Amino acid sequence: MKHGLGLLAAVLLLPSCRDYDYYSRVSRTDGYVAGDQFARYGREQAQAVAIARKLAESHDEGTEAAVTYARSLPDVEDAVADSQGNWLTLRFKSGWRTAVTPLPDGKGPSETPNLPAAK
Repeated sequence: MKHGLGLLAAVLLLPSCRDYDYYSRVSRTDGYVAGDQFARYGREQAQAVAIARKLAESHDEGTEAAVTYARSLPDVEDAVADSQGNWLTLRFKSGWRTAVTPLPDGKGPSETPNLPAAK
């Protein structure tokens, strides 16, 4: 009887275990400034938006494409992906550091306004 109750408790608790796929949570844009509007704030902001769009575009392939793209932009000094590949940490030549999450708004990185040419 005791073993049956323990097994029943384990079966009932199993659905409460959360998964560790955070992509759907970090790629939500509810409440954020629109990507095109944020890109108009400045040159580095435009590059951050373009990188976020590239990160969303290359989600199925991994973050290496987004890191390579980020390093090709003129003001980006370094780009590092997190261990699960859900966001990138960027360091710009001006000293500004920021993290970008995927921006799945249906636009490609080259469609970002105010974007300077690549290196």
